[in-house]
Amino acid sequence: MAANTEPSESWYLALLGFAEHFRTSSPSKIRLCVHCLQAVFQFKPTARVEARTHLQLGSVLYRHTKNSELAQTHLEKAVRAAIPQFEDVKFEAASILSEFYCQQNLVDSAKPVLRKAIQISQQTPYWHSITCTGEGPVCKSHGIRIHKVNKVTCSALFLLSKGMLLLMERKLSEVHPLLTLCGTIVENWQGNPIQKESLRVFFLVLQVTHYLDAGQVKSVKPCLKQLQQCIQTISTLHDDEILPTNPAALFHWLPKEHMCVLVYLVTVMHSMQAGYLEKAQKYTDKALMQLEKLKMLDSNPILSTFQVILLEHIIMCRLVTGHKAMALQEISQICQLCQQSPRLFTNHAAQLHTLLGLYCISVNCMDNAEAQFTAALQLTSHQELWTFIVTNLASVYIREGNRHQELYSLLERINPDHNFPVSSHCLRAAAFYIRGLLSFFQGRYNEAKRFLRETLKMSNAEDLNRLTACSLVLLGHIFYVLGNHRESNNMVVPAMQLASKIPDMSVQLWSSALLKDLSKACGNSMDAHEAAQMHQNFSQQLLQDHIAACSLPEHNLINWTEGLPPVQLQPQNGPTTSLASLL
Repeated sequence: MAANTEPSESWYLALLGFAEHFRTSSPSKIRLCVHCLQAVFQFKPTARVEARTHLQLGSVLYRHTKNSELAQTHLEKAVRAAIPQFEDVKFEAASILSEFYCQQNLVDSAKPVLRKAIQISQQTPYWHSITCTGEGPVCKSHGIRIHKVNKVTCSALFLLSKGMLLLMERKLSEVHPLLTLCGTIVENWQGNPIQKESLRVFFLVLQVTHYLDAGQVKSVKPCLKQLQQCIQTISTLHDDEILPTNPAALFHWLPKEHMCVLVYLVTVMHSMQAGYLEKAQKYTDKALMQLEKLKMLDSNPILSTFQVILLEHIIMCRLVTGHKAMALQEISQICQLCQQSPRLFTNHAAQLHTLLGLYCISVNCMDNAEAQFTAALQLTSHQELWTFIVTNLASVYIREGNRHQELYSLLERINPDHNFPVSSHCLRAAAFYIRGLLSFFQGRYNEAKRFLRETLKMSNAEDLNRLTACSLVLLGHIFYVLGNHRESNNMVVPAMQLASKIPDMSVQLWSSALLKDLSKACGNSMDAHEAAQMHQNFSQQLLQDHIAACSLPEHNLINWTEGLPPVQLQPQNGPTTSLASLL
């Protein structure tokens, strides 16, 4: 909280000293800290002191209390302050305020603050670096270590910052040419190796994020490979071995150890979308181990953010691979992390309810799934997440079979044939699958085949393996119902092979049941017996996991739909749901 003040303002220094003492006490005495800072205004301070006090109050209230409205008021006053040669207050306040807006799901309010700060800070490289890198599509660097950077670096950062704003605004078609230009600048720049590699990682993270946001899993592979190679290179460089003439010329938007975790994270995100679930689990384990080591030495809140995002992805892996009990325990782990950090909970409450909704589907608790998805929709303004939730909620209504009005209302909002709400290739392919699933249940098989073939076309184009497996087995089921056993077999066999590779337990269960019926219909008793044995094995694995999950005290989280997650959870007497819908 240190500030540059005139010697005559001894009263201010005294109040500031008291405020800092209370803030850093163990435990912190935030209420007294705030009182000391508020007392500054009683002395009719200079404009410089008033602006900095607004910044300090806004920062303390934001980071240590739940009084978000008052925090916002003070930060906005600090941003509006126009004091010559005192721009650091404005820039720091803009950085914190934009972060505050994003965490309050007020992205539209954050954009002009960021844009203005980036624009007016171009002649101040230190603050220009912070405003350019402080807010990213994947993470926020709360521990940024930035010094003066040269003109070329600032040009790259300015272009990257524009790319981030375009990503926030979902203008994905404009992002690609901008990032291409920025990549050329970074690659052609001849300068300090550490600075260059750090900028390259920053650039590649944005590029990979751009492709993943667009659901282009296959297209992202070359960029992801470059990013992985880049982090290997930067991990071999040492600051003390390649110091520039001016030590202040070093730029690090994240410490190298944090960058390593971030690369693991985007690799997990890619593996999840592609359906390489074993690979996703492997990289998640590596990242979580690295995070545990870092958290013992570093209290940077970005580490908890990384941990939650990794857990969110591994939970989805567990649900697909038939490890519901583990998924439930990891959901509970996220709840515990969010209880320790109100800001973390604000950022991830919608995702938590979404994960619980997916878990509810996996244990056939459809009423609870609907309640969880409904709660999630009320907590998010993020279009991709909203579309993902609506798609899964539509699948719940299809399985319930009696929610026609609500179902058609949802499907109108995620119509893949026109006016689809997001540009994600992956989500649009999933929307076609949902349409095919509905048509199948309604007996409109030709229409179902059209939708599913569109899903296959899109999923094959970008290696969306899980969607491919689901579409193949559903097409196989349709052909079986129509009596075309040969064509059904041509769909089900590759579906089973792909599902085994993922591995997707539900699709394997479904495929083995179809193979058993197909073999019987074709008079292949040995093949029918083998398929029946596979089906029995999958059924037993899923049933045992189902019982284990529903018996955990964490299963009661399915009833939590508002406020903070419950701290105490009572154990279940036994499973209260049926596996029948999966068999």
